[in-house]
Amino acid sequence: MIERYSRKECTAIWTNETKYRIWLAIELAACEAYAKAGKIPRAALERIRAKADFDAARVDEIELVVKHDVIALLTAVREKVGPDARFIHMGLTSSDVLDTAFAVQLVRAGRLILDDMERLLKVLREKAFKYRSLPMIGRTHGIHAEPIVFGLKFVSWYEEMRRNRDRIGRAIEGVRYGKIKGAVGTYGNIDPAIEQHVCKKLGLNVEPFSTQVIARDRHAEYFSALAILAAGIERIALEIRHLQRTEVREAEEYFTEGQKGSSAMPHKRNPILSENLTGLSRVVRSYLVSALENIPLWHERDISHSSVERIIAPDATILVDFMLDRAVWLIDKLVVHEDRLKANLDITKGLYDSEKILLSLIDRGMAREDAYAVVQKAAFAAFDKGRDFADVLTADKRVASLITKAELRHLLGIKSHFRYVDYIYQQVFREGRQA
Repeated sequence: MIERYSRKECTAIWTNETKYRIWLAIELAACEAYAKAGKIPRAALERIRAKADFDAARVDEIELVVKHDVIALLTAVREKVGPDARFIHMGLTSSDVLDTAFAVQLVRAGRLILDDMERLLKVLREKAFKYRSLPMIGRTHGIHAEPIVFGLKFVSWYEEMRRNRDRIGRAIEGVRYGKIKGAVGTYGNIDPAIEQHVCKKLGLNVEPFSTQVIARDRHAEYFSALAILAAGIERIALEIRHLQRTEVREAEEYFTEGQKGSSAMPHKRNPILSENLTGLSRVVRSYLVSALENIPLWHERDISHSSVERIIAPDATILVDFMLDRAVWLIDKLVVHEDRLKANLDITKGLYDSEKILLSLIDRGMAREDAYAVVQKAAFAAFDKGRDFADVLTADKRVASLITKAELRHLLGIKSHFRYVDYIYQQVFREGRQA
């Protein structure tokens, strides 16, 4: 069984305390670079390192007055450091700190999401193999089509989530860029060596060029990856919601002891987890629109993007972290009704073999349009009258003239639908392919 876990770690990334700590780390790294260049006395650097600290509540208190969060932090740190604080923030602009810290936060959150995805991939793989040989009817347009095995649903989700995992990984690399370039990105009052030292210290790449802010297409790609992932989770949830419908009832969410489905109807077991994931997916996808709107900014910068990111970054990453955890539990505990899978497979009494008969008639010389008309007429008659498809076909003279009863019985059967299932599994789970 997959264990559930706390989402406190992802939430903690976006607290003011964490944000201020990253800001201070950036400022201290810049001081180190300046000291290395001989711009700050070594003794002053050591005093700054020893004393530089803050109280988050004090920073917030100062911000109420100065109306500027970075200045509020610098003021709070100065109160701790004293005269040597004059060396802090030399040549930097606020966005040097903000954008570089934002990259650190997005990378940290993204890596937690990648960990979540490994858990989801693991449980999807387990279910794929568990139900590798369990037949069920496949549906297109919500209508019975041809047989599949239940395990292929998990194979499909696994393959999609593998792509999502890779997409998230690329998006993390896309935002793993910092900048210490000064007011308009020209290094007007700072040496590029300071930027190189700071970014290396924080595990970031150096943004090749930015204005006062890093261009927001990087961030839009990140939120796009989250939105696509959320949509993929919803695809799983939507399928489970369908499978749990009373008329279908092939699988359903695990109903915990003591759980209630309805305040009015005691018989109800509702797919509330899947419905919850469906709703949350809509929220995550909506944040992509905001991220795209953040790309066009005035001249070398404005701050219209800032207020948006304060909402969408913590919300989207925490929501996706939550959704993945819920999806893992949902799949791991999924209840599968094998008897209902079989019963629903048999509802149409063999109609799922209509394509086999069509192809066989064509192979024996009948024109495709004629063969299609013959099989369609037989299929509709069988379904509308509740008869076995084989019986209706046997009574059709045009079919009987080309296919004997023995050949027909041989053609009709479920096993041939699964002759390449092993091939599909080999393609998806082949050795040497990254899980």
